Amino acid sequence: MTDIVNAYLPAILIALLAAVVVGFLLFRPKQRVRLSDDRPIRPHMSQAKDSPREGNDLISEAAAAASDVTGEIISAPVHEHLGDGGSADDLQRIKGVGPRLADMLAARGYARFDQLARLTPEEVDLLDEQLGAFRGRIKRDRIVEQAQYLERGDTDGFERQFGKL
Repeated sequence: MTDIVNAYLPAILIALLAAVVVGFLLFRPKQRVRLSDDRPIRPHMSQAKDSPREGNDLISEAAAAASDVTGEIISAPVHEHLGDGGSADDLQRIKGVGPRLADMLAARGYARFDQLARLTPEEVDLLDEQLGAFRGRIKRDRIVEQAQYLERGDTDGFERQFGKL
């Protein structure tokens, strides 16, 4: 009996060690997320909130270039909401957008009419999930359509569809 145990003991220990390693790889936490009222804050994002602009070091530039190229390859809308960096529009001209909703949109990078006008239905759904008490407002008040009129400067068309500005 002890001969059998001695013969199989190394194999049993190796199998047990392999099972522990596989279990660790499968069940380890992937990412820590701390939830707040308006959006999740991940550890690697906490610095971005403190610094007013992106880093200009080589690693930051390489990461930005990699995301741009990857977006092109998989046809993902990478950085589409950033636009050309023009000045902010008065989003409160849109019916249904008050100061709080305008601040929430600006915090998520939407400060101009052209950014809102180019939102796809998928992006509207993603943005809508982040708006808390204002959830559903983008579709209900047709904010994307209003932004399209205001982006073009079509005041008459806007007022025919949505009333006086």
